[in-house]
Amino acid sequence: MTFLISRALADPNADVRGRMINAGIMVIDKHGKENVSLLFPIFENYLNKEASDEETYDLVREGVVIFTGALAKHLAKDDPKVHTVVEKLLDVLNTPSEAVQRAVSVCLSPLMQSKREEGQALVSRLLDQLMKSDKYGERRGAAFGLAGVVKGFGISCLKKYGIVDALREGLVDRNSAKRREGALMAFECLCEKLGKLFEPYVIQMLPLLLVSFSDQVVAVREGAECAARAMMSQMSAQGVKLVLPSLLKGLEDKAWRTKQSSVQLLGAMAYCAPQQLSQCLPKIVPKLTEVLTDTHPKVQSAGQTALQQVGSVIKNPEISSLVPTLLMGLTDPNDHTKYSLDILLQTTFVNSIDAPSLALLVPIVHRGLRERSADTKKKAAQIVGNMCSLVTEPKDMIPYIGLLLPEVKKVLVDPIPEVRSVAARALGSLIRGMGEENFPDLVPWLLDTLKSDGSNVERSGAAQGLTEVLAALGVEYFENLLPDVIRNCSHQKASVRDGYLTLFKYFPRSLGVQFQNYLPQVLPAILDGLADENESVREAALGAGHVLVEHYATTSLPLLLPAVEDGIFNDSWRIRQSSVELLGDLLFKVAGTSGKALLEGGSDDEGASTEAHGRAIIEVLGKDKRNEVLAALYMVRTDVSLSVRQAALHVWKTIVANTPKTLKEIMPVLMNTLITSLASSSSERRQVAGRSLGELVRKLGERVLPLIIPILAKGLEDPTSSRRQGVCIGLSEVMASAGRSQLLSFMDELIPTIRTALCDSTPEVREAAGLAFSTLYKSAGMQAIDEIVPTLLHALEDDETSDTALDGLKQILSVRTAAVLPHILPKLVNQPLSAFNAHALGALAEVAGAGLNFHLGTVLPALLSTMGGDDSEVQPLAKEAAETVVLVIDEEGIDTLLSELLKGVSDSQASIRRSSAYLIGYLFKNSKLYLVDEAPNMISTLIVLLSDSDSATVSVSWEALSSVVSSVPKEVLPSYIKLVRDAVSTARDKERRRKKGGPVLVPGFCLRKALQPVLPMFHQGLISGSAELREQAALGLGELIEVTSEQALKEFVIPITGPLIRIIGDRFPWQVKSAILSTLTVIIRKGGIALKPFLPQLQTTFVKCLHDSTRTVRSSAALALGKLSALSTRVDPLVGDLLTSLQASEGGVQEAILIALRGVLKHAGKSVSAAVRTRVYNQLRDLILHDDDQVRISSAKILGIISQYMEEEQLNDLFEELLKSSSSSSWSARHGSLLTILWILMHNSSAIMGSRSFSSIVDFFKSGLKDEKIQTSPGNNSRHSDLISSIVSALRDDSSEVRRRALSAIKSLAKGNPSIIVANISVVGPAVAECLKDGSMPVKLAAERCSLHVFQLTKAAENVQAAQKYITGLDARRLSKLPELSDESEDSENDSTSG
Repeated sequence: MTFLISRALADPNADVRGRMINAGIMVIDKHGKENVSLLFPIFENYLNKEASDEETYDLVREGVVIFTGALAKHLAKDDPKVHTVVEKLLDVLNTPSEAVQRAVSVCLSPLMQSKREEGQALVSRLLDQLMKSDKYGERRGAAFGLAGVVKGFGISCLKKYGIVDALREGLVDRNSAKRREGALMAFECLCEKLGKLFEPYVIQMLPLLLVSFSDQVVAVREGAECAARAMMSQMSAQGVKLVLPSLLKGLEDKAWRTKQSSVQLLGAMAYCAPQQLSQCLPKIVPKLTEVLTDTHPKVQSAGQTALQQVGSVIKNPEISSLVPTLLMGLTDPNDHTKYSLDILLQTTFVNSIDAPSLALLVPIVHRGLRERSADTKKKAAQIVGNMCSLVTEPKDMIPYIGLLLPEVKKVLVDPIPEVRSVAARALGSLIRGMGEENFPDLVPWLLDTLKSDGSNVERSGAAQGLTEVLAALGVEYFENLLPDVIRNCSHQKASVRDGYLTLFKYFPRSLGVQFQNYLPQVLPAILDGLADENESVREAALGAGHVLVEHYATTSLPLLLPAVEDGIFNDSWRIRQSSVELLGDLLFKVAGTSGKALLEGGSDDEGASTEAHGRAIIEVLGKDKRNEVLAALYMVRTDVSLSVRQAALHVWKTIVANTPKTLKEIMPVLMNTLITSLASSSSERRQVAGRSLGELVRKLGERVLPLIIPILAKGLEDPTSSRRQGVCIGLSEVMASAGRSQLLSFMDELIPTIRTALCDSTPEVREAAGLAFSTLYKSAGMQAIDEIVPTLLHALEDDETSDTALDGLKQILSVRTAAVLPHILPKLVNQPLSAFNAHALGALAEVAGAGLNFHLGTVLPALLSTMGGDDSEVQPLAKEAAETVVLVIDEEGIDTLLSELLKGVSDSQASIRRSSAYLIGYLFKNSKLYLVDEAPNMISTLIVLLSDSDSATVSVSWEALSSVVSSVPKEVLPSYIKLVRDAVSTARDKERRRKKGGPVLVPGFCLRKALQPVLPMFHQGLISGSAELREQAALGLGELIEVTSEQALKEFVIPITGPLIRIIGDRFPWQVKSAILSTLTVIIRKGGIALKPFLPQLQTTFVKCLHDSTRTVRSSAALALGKLSALSTRVDPLVGDLLTSLQASEGGVQEAILIALRGVLKHAGKSVSAAVRTRVYNQLRDLILHDDDQVRISSAKILGIISQYMEEEQLNDLFEELLKSSSSSSWSARHGSLLTILWILMHNSSAIMGSRSFSSIVDFFKSGLKDEKIQTSPGNNSRHSDLISSIVSALRDDSSEVRRRALSAIKSLAKGNPSIIVANISVVGPAVAECLKDGSMPVKLAAERCSLHVFQLTKAAENVQAAQKYITGLDARRLSKLPELSDESEDSENDSTSG
């Protein structure tokens, strides 16, 4: 042993030292037990010895420590030397040599059985040194010692002594780098020492370990790297699966060092569990690929290294040799993806591809599928398709389906068809190689994409992919899906139809000959698609048709040709066009020509075909079928659709070498086809055949006319109506195509034929005959009319032929209105109209339309007269005809129509007025013309007509008025207010003249819902008009209500009153408020109890208006409040409020309140309680002595009114007070007392007569007569003149309403005090006479009423003579005949009181 210690352990060669240490351990294991006492002193001596060469001595010490530990195993558990050895070993751990420390760790483990009692202290000592020692070597030794101790005590001590918790706390201690580094050292040593036993704790500590990789301290980071290496070197397969999620998450960390460490750990995993790792590679490699583009170079470098390590486990030799290339593709995808894909496509694979190979291949292929380059995408899709056939197990591909399939789907909808085609085949290969069960959502996705609203490209790609997938899934799957495919070809959404029809474009390519068996089911869907309204659907169907023809033209000709032939005669021009193109494809295929020859220029007779092509077609089709096909093709050369004509001409000129020769060969068949087509139920087909016939006539001229016309004339005898109709269409075409000179020689046959056709029993034949007549008229002119129209008119008189003859005339009119109408109308409008003539007029009017504009003066009077007649059979027919006439007139004839109707409205016959009014309403209700400009005149006319003497006319006029107003936009209505007011005034005057006295009500406004037509105008004016318009609307409403019956007004009271209250509460000029108050007064008078819901609001409104700054508003409000009180059941609160306001007011407001109070007491005095009456009496007996004249007068009037309800004693007291004032020195007191007694005398004369003060009252009157102050002073005359001059000046005001009110004032003055007017007649007379010429109807009417009283025309005949000084004799005599009583409502109370 001395030799080993002194020589061998100091050998500079590590291999020699290792072998010598092993030899020494074997010696100790074999002989140590017997020589413990001999060897221990030797080992202790060497361990305590100081050395000159520290490095060499470390080597010796390492060996001696190992030998001591090996020897200590032979000591007994309770041997005190064990404790000494352990202490010695722990001291030696401080040696800054990892080899020594590692050796000590190994030696400590067997000795721990003797140290169990001191385990906690020992662990705490090592942890303390590990975390706190200043020297790296000591902390490192403590880590090795701790690992040895834990191994000796067993894995349970980790939890028992809290080792793991202590290490975790150390790792998260951000204040001490030493603690973090020490914890990582312990983690490393425990991983090495315990191996798989420590694995559960590794998984717990892994997040902290990854964080340590990005630690700011270099020593901590290095410790983390060492710990990670140790961890991965000991990890089991199960551990790898548990660790992997944390590592992958670490790749997403923001710290580059954490990412780097995660990458390094992933790379190291390739060596620890390659088999298990290969199952995880689908997750690892994409993440590592992402790391290659990391911003930090070290992370990139780590990623490259890790991928190389992954590549090293690949077993496939072909892929293994390509690993560098693949890694280049992963490292630099922008530059090397395409190159990598090229290399892979060039490689011949002999061995199957394993899972690790796929892990490197798939990211490159995935990147290729996402490239912008179409070529790269195509190659990537090709490799995806090939992969399935190369993998050992299909399950190896399953992890990558979720990655690759979405990209293949995107490539499938690429704009480039070739790329889509490769992607579709790749999908087919995937399904074929891996089975449908691994792609449960693929077919549904393809079907959904087919139905999507996206682009045609997407649907085309989905269609191509679905056909490849169905081809891979087998015929049975395809047959189950086919009915659903055909059904969706007629789906309501165009995009769905487009997608499913596109499938048929690709089925022949994917299914090949198999698809031929399904053509009978598929062809109808394609033909329907050819007629679709959506262009993309038509293109899809046509594309499918072209592919079918290309694939199956020779093998399935008997199946394809009939379908295409039927399509040529289809009603839809789109199907005809597509069928012609498909027929061309078929014939080109049969003839062996491409059909792409340019055929511009040249005549129709020149073709690009050869005789050989013609023979080839006859050989395949047979001569009869060839003739049928060419006859159909020639006919559609004249199709109504330009695109069909062009397509047919192209096919004809491509396969027909000589047109005249070919026509001669097919003529019998062609004529048969044309005649059959002319008799077809399809109008377009008949028209095409007719045009084709016309072309034949133009080409062959007189050679065929003698043959064609007799055949067509004979065709009218055919019992089938469709053939007769075809004959008429053929005649039209023949006449249109032949020259006029050619036709003249056949007129004797043509005219009778067309005349017969016009009277045919079938409407369709007559319609076609009408067109033929139009063509004939171009050539024959008036001869056609002269020989045909009289015959039809004569046939009208025959009951059997009248209906068909009438329809024949309609057909003629529809094509030649201007020429034929003057010949027909005179015969039809002869009075009296028969039922048939009335019906005929309506029927012809419908056809003639605007052609009637110039004949309204002939037609309308006859119809208006008959509409109002007594014949119940003719009347409804005439009415229907008139309705038709007014609706067919266009903008140019509307003025004429309305002029005729207005003439009818003014007719002396009530029936004509009624019919005219009805037609006006019908026109405005049903016409599509813009009639707003004509509405004002009609509204005015119809309102005046509401006062008609005929009640039926009134009702019809009201209905018509409703229709006219309804046709006018809401915002335009207010502009009609002035017009309506004038019309209402005219109607009122008209009714007044008829009644000659009494209240004037317009009959039309006494109907149920009478105001409904005109009320919207006034409402709109009130709500949205200008201030002036609002005033006009309010005044107009009042005038309207005046002429409306109370019964008719009832249902409109609330709709009218509400807006008026709302508007009067806003800030509008006094004129508006005055007008509204005036109207509300009228409503109160006529509406009565219907106003009950508004009583509180109206009362509040009127009281508020009493305080207005304008006298007119105050006066109107006072008058209205008085009338309103008659409707109220509780008057006391109102009287109380007025008395309270009276105390606080003065001037004009006080005057207005007194007037209101007088009105309330007058209309509702009985309802006032005794207490309130007493309050009135007490408050007003002072006011009769007031200085203001108006206050005294009003107070006196009120006391006069309430005297009716006062007690006798109270009256006597009042009389005594009044008599006391009679001797007062104050003139106002004497005047007030006298006025009060006067008004008491007027209202309660019996109280004065029976009073004990009667004689004193009489004396008071006598003294009053002598009172100088009370007598009228000379100055009054001048005041009267000033007043009259002011009123007369108002007659020249710009506002018609001001002029009207001034006239009303003069009229009232003339009625109340004629002497004043007589005194000022020189001023008043000329002004009133001028107003008789006013343009405003209300002003003019007011002037007439005013003149009647100003000139006193009804008083004496000499007054009529005297008035001629100012007005004409005619006017004077006319006005003298008017009733003296005015139509305007007047208060029965005489308000005029002399001072």
